[in-house]
Amino acid sequence: MPITGFHDVRFPLDIALGARGGPERQTDIVTTASGREERNARWAHSRRKYDAGYGVRTITRLAEVIAFFEERRGRLYGFRFRDRLDWTSAVGNATPTALDQQIGTGTGTLASFNLTKTYGNAFAPYARPISKPVAGSIKLAVNGVEKVIGTDFTVDTATGTITFLAGKIPGSGAAVTAGFLFDVPVRFDTDYLEFDLSAFEAGAIPAIPLVELRS
Repeated sequence: MPITGFHDVRFPLDIALGARGGPERQTDIVTTASGREERNARWAHSRRKYDAGYGVRTITRLAEVIAFFEERRGRLYGFRFRDRLDWTSAVGNATPTALDQQIGTGTGTLASFNLTKTYGNAFAPYARPISKPVAGSIKLAVNGVEKVIGTDFTVDTATGTITFLAGKIPGSGAAVTAGFLFDVPVRFDTDYLEFDLSAFEAGAIPAIPLVELRS
């Protein structure tokens, strides 16, 4: 399902490069009378938070962020954000290949698969939904044989859904794998941007909080 109130535009890449942040989870921990703990995950998926204020160091960048903020109407509209630590399906931010991530197994009738990226493999692997792949970056394979976009399948870059065309649906038990670049859907987590004109040709915004959106 597409995220509502979303502008399909990316936050300035050069400013995103200086951002700080990462994934957050919500875990309830109850300590019993015996001192033992009971833990329960409140969220099935982590939610990423960032502070992009660290990337603003000039008047030009300051004006760019203010214009971007105003067009988004503060917290009203979401947008794409490039997490420079985690933005590709490949290990170590390498170039994606069609074999990077297994996104499903064919049934002979199932035509649509959602892009995911899996973290870990030994104990409790986590499959993260990828809803904002980068157009032109998606590669796909069935049982190791690479497929052709437009001929074998289509991609909805607003949802991260792969759909096989008629006659191209994977057979029962076939491994469906994919490689891709992706952005994080976020919004500003404030309706107020405070800036600092510390010098004539320098400027800074102390904080630009961003929070990930879920569909």
